[in-house]
Amino acid sequence: MKKLLLLCSLLMLASIGFAKNRKVKIITQYGTMIVRLYDQTPQHRDNFLKLAKSHFYDSTLFHRVIDSFMIQGGDPDSKHAKSGAMLGNGDVGYTIPPEFQLDLFHRKGALAAAREDRPDKASSGCQFYLVQGKVFNDAQLDKLEKTRLGGRKIPVDQREIYKTIGGTPHLDQSYTVFGQVIKGMDVIDKIAAAKTDKNNRPLQDIPMKIRVMKKWLFF
Repeated sequence: MKKLLLLCSLLMLASIGFAKNRKVKIITQYGTMIVRLYDQTPQHRDNFLKLAKSHFYDSTLFHRVIDSFMIQGGDPDSKHAKSGAMLGNGDVGYTIPPEFQLDLFHRKGALAAAREDRPDKASSGCQFYLVQGKVFNDAQLDKLEKTRLGGRKIPVDQREIYKTIGGTPHLDQSYTVFGQVIKGMDVIDKIAAAKTDKNNRPLQDIPMKIRVMKKWLFF
């Protein structure tokens, strides 16, 4: 009986650890990125997991790549798309309400939801981007606060990250950040360096696969 109770307790602890640490692998020819999904954004997290589990993203491309900014993917129309075709308009027929959190910001490696220019700032149901960004200095961040952030002050701890690691602070509280690359950051740099056409589509296709990690880890 005691052994059974101990086993149940261990299983419960493991399930709690898994619930708090959902991770996915984004697999490309440039390498694999491991991304932690945030529990503070449950609608975005659960939608991303649902699509990944159904292999929705298999063979989709990183179809929009801008060096020192971000790499974007998840358009279902990009699967086996003809060379040079304009991409970025594919969707899954629904949007997700924004889940902005002050402590989730566009540092390098952030996973965020793409969206159309709409007043409610609802996210695409499938398209996403990973931040590469750049490193800023205090003067640049001060200017951003006045011109792009409507006077909103960047928190001190986030400012330090933008000054050392980098990112895209002008997107904060406008696009939902719902994850962070925790391994394979160099893959973002490699993809961002790809040669592109006038529409920022890589000249050589960069397909992906996304897999949900099932390992139960407490971190």
